[in-house]
Amino acid sequence: MSILHLLALGTSLLLLAACASKPLPPTQEISAAEQSLTDAEQARVAQYALPEMQEAREQLSASRAAVLKEDMVLAKRLAQQASMNIKLAAAKAELAKAEEVNTDMTKNIDVLKEEMQRKTGDAQ
Repeated sequence: MSILHLLALGTSLLLLAACASKPLPPTQEISAAEQSLTDAEQARVAQYALPEMQEAREQLSASRAAVLKEDMVLAKRLAQQASMNIKLAAAKAELAKAEEVNTDMTKNIDVLKEEMQRKTGDAQ
């Protein structure tokens, strides 16, 4: 073999070894999910989307456990899923709040209409 072939083979082996190294812990993803969970809890999102919040907590816990088992790929995926469930829960909570406001406004409009009809009937 020529020196050029040996050098190419050595470089290829180094690149393969570099690719085979373990991924780093997904600390950024876990921290982001933890912060989102804290924010959602302060906003009382669980009042409107409890199943999603519980699932997010479980996924975050499983993500931390995966880090301890050195399964960083699973840990990252679980942390990302937890974040998505928290976003879903927050969206459901916002929808529920908007529906409550809509219901209240509809009731108020109905009361006003009744008052106007009564006053109009009194004037005749």
